[in-house]
Amino acid sequence: MSTGLTGSCLCGKVTYDTGSDPLWITICYCKYCQRATGSDRMIEPVFERHHFNFTAASPAVFTQPSDGSGKDIHAHFCSDCGTKLALTFERWPDKIGIYIGTLDDPSRISVKPENSKHIFVSEAPSGTLLPPNVKIYQRHAAENDGTPIEPTVYSKPVIK
Repeated sequence: MSTGLTGSCLCGKVTYDTGSDPLWITICYCKYCQRATGSDRMIEPVFERHHFNFTAASPAVFTQPSDGSGKDIHAHFCSDCGTKLALTFERWPDKIGIYIGTLDDPSRISVKPENSKHIFVSEAPSGTLLPPNVKIYQRHAAENDGTPIEPTVYSKPVIK
C-alpha cells in the first residue's frame, strides 16, 4: 500500500513510493540539472530518504561530483529505458530528490512560495522569469558546512 506519492520510469521497470509528502521543492538552474533534464531547470521535490522506497527493480546509479559543492551527486535511472528518476547527495545523505515528471500524477505537488526555493539562478538562462515571494539563491541555499545563506525575495516578478 502506498504511503506517499508514486512514480516510475518510462518503461515501468523501476517504480517508487515517496513514503511521504515532500519536505520542500527545489527549482534548480545549475548546469548539471540543465543537462540532466534537457531543460533550463529541474523541478525537484525533496523527501526524507528513509521513507522513500524503490518498489520494483532497483535503478542504476551514475555518480558525478557537483561543480557547486564538490560533493558527489548520485543520479538514479532505469538501465532499460534511461529515465532519470531521482538524485541522492553525498552532501545530504538523508534526503532524496525526484524528477517531478516521473510522478504518476505530478499535479499532486503544488509548487508555492512557502514550499519552494530557486537555486543556482546565476546559471539560469537570460530571460528567466523569477516569481515573487519565493526564496531565490544565486547558488546553493547553504554553505558546504550547512550554514544557511540568506535568500533574496522579490516583491514582484523579475526577469533575469
